[in-house]
Amino acid sequence: MAIFDIAACAALIDDVTAIAARAATAIRRLGAKSLRHKADGSPVTAADEAAEAVIWQGLEDLAPGIPIVSEERSAQGKPHAPALEDATYFLVDPLDGTREFIAGRDEFTVNIALISAGAPILGVIAAPAANLTWRGIVGRGADRVSLGGDRQRVAIRTRARPTNPVIMVSRSHLDDRTKAYLARLPHGSPAACGSSIKFCRIAEGTADLYPRLAPTHDWDVAAGHAIIVAAGGDVRAADGSALVYGAPNRLISDFIARGDPNKD
Repeated sequence: MAIFDIAACAALIDDVTAIAARAATAIRRLGAKSLRHKADGSPVTAADEAAEAVIWQGLEDLAPGIPIVSEERSAQGKPHAPALEDATYFLVDPLDGTREFIAGRDEFTVNIALISAGAPILGVIAAPAANLTWRGIVGRGADRVSLGGDRQRVAIRTRARPTNPVIMVSRSHLDDRTKAYLARLPHGSPAACGSSIKFCRIAEGTADLYPRLAPTHDWDVAAGHAIIVAAGGDVRAADGSALVYGAPNRLISDFIARGDPNKD
């Protein structure tokens, strides 16, 4: 199967959504227990690791020929990871927004993306506390799905940028360079939020911009990137170049997500 084909992605997305939903259930069941800190100082809980195990098993059963790269197993791996710019693989953050999760906020997510040739082509973001999943296939569209029994689906689309745009900013990682960018947008209304939900707000047309002008990991960005592009928006580096996923350090230097790709 040519996994980078739109039809092939469409055949996968419901199963990937179900896997994300099972991971969300594992997170809700465990809560913020067994807190410890990784070598880089970032927090991790038993729920992070349980969600990752659920996702790995689900993806290996679903598509055994496609490699998986994920946050927690990468943190335990070799210091020099291989470059993956030309590969096709799943990219996973089993619990994005661990700080929000520990603090008792609702802003934490499960992120699963499919990467091909350095670009995300499918993205699924589940928000366990909101009981919602946002999904997208680049070139096919995006929707929002309830995690409940009815699995109600609503097609989503980015909006034309209004005079007073809503600008999503990180609650925990607001750097000086991003602050300077915000200062140049005096008519914008900043909205602080944790995790990849910021991408989802843009994709569904309730926010307009998300600048992140400091480095962050591939798995924090890829699923949201795919969903925004599928919904009609754009995610690029601050200099306007395309983001390339799969560098050995698994880092994205900076990006600006836009709901309206025709606006700077």
